[in-house]
Amino acid sequence: MLQPGAGELKSMRDWVRWGASRLNEAGVFFGHGTDNALDEALALILHAVHLNHDLPVEYLDARVTAAEAEAIHALLRERVERRVPAAYLIGEARFAGLDFYVDENVLIPRSPIAELIAEGFAPWLDADHVGSVLDLCCGSGCIGIACAHAFPQALVDLSDISLAALEVAARNIDRHHLEHRVRALHADVYDGLDGEQYDLIVSNPPYVSRAEMATLPDEYRHEPELALEAGEDGMDVVARILAGGAEYLRPGGIMVVEVGASAELLIARYPEVPFLWLDFERGGDGVFLLTAEQLEDHRDVFEDNAT
Repeated sequence: MLQPGAGELKSMRDWVRWGASRLNEAGVFFGHGTDNALDEALALILHAVHLNHDLPVEYLDARVTAAEAEAIHALLRERVERRVPAAYLIGEARFAGLDFYVDENVLIPRSPIAELIAEGFAPWLDADHVGSVLDLCCGSGCIGIACAHAFPQALVDLSDISLAALEVAARNIDRHHLEHRVRALHADVYDGLDGEQYDLIVSNPPYVSRAEMATLPDEYRHEPELALEAGEDGMDVVARILAGGAEYLRPGGIMVVEVGASAELLIARYPEVPFLWLDFERGGDGVFLLTAEQLEDHRDVFEDNAT
């Protein structure tokens, strides 16, 4: 990556413009929190100079020191040359209006489920009567912790098969001061949950097919493969989630699961199941909802497909 000449870039605004140009020139992929080079460059530069996004815009014209310029360039170089997503370089991502610590042991939060959380999963749930939530394959814990904020009376379990991911989730529980209501559990889907039942089961599990995995941009190679790929058609983990859902969901409860671009593969597996595919005002798709009753009605089909 080119190094700007000494004194050429004086202000943060100069660095944002130059950084955005380098990101575009390199053809980096945007999909982990920002969708354009200017926002990505701004995020990296503000992090390098230890400032927040609520900085008054006129401060972008403030000059950077030589040490700050070196730190900015190092971050941009990592982003361009190694294709490391900005969230990993910064160590933080925003989800559902909340900030979360992230590292390369967890997916970078970006699920459209954030929009459902903001609405309290209405009209399918009455927020005042949600007492327990399970965030399956929790990664950073962002979905479950956001649910804890949306349902302040609820107990929330975050579960994951990855111990490294659970360490990140535990760090985020502490960060949001939710130790009294949220716990991180080591579990392989439902194995390890000790027969608990929930009003809401929500999950952004691995759902990338083997063929799709081979085509992902380089930025995704920094995310844990365990959290992305799930067998030939991407449905191995989702099939297990569906098979056990009736046992772990209380009557009147709902299950919400993201399967992204693998939605058609899921429908092909279960053509008789009436998945409700949810729409999002702020973008995103491939998220289905099933009620506890529907999971029970199709329990045999789900159990047969999970074996």
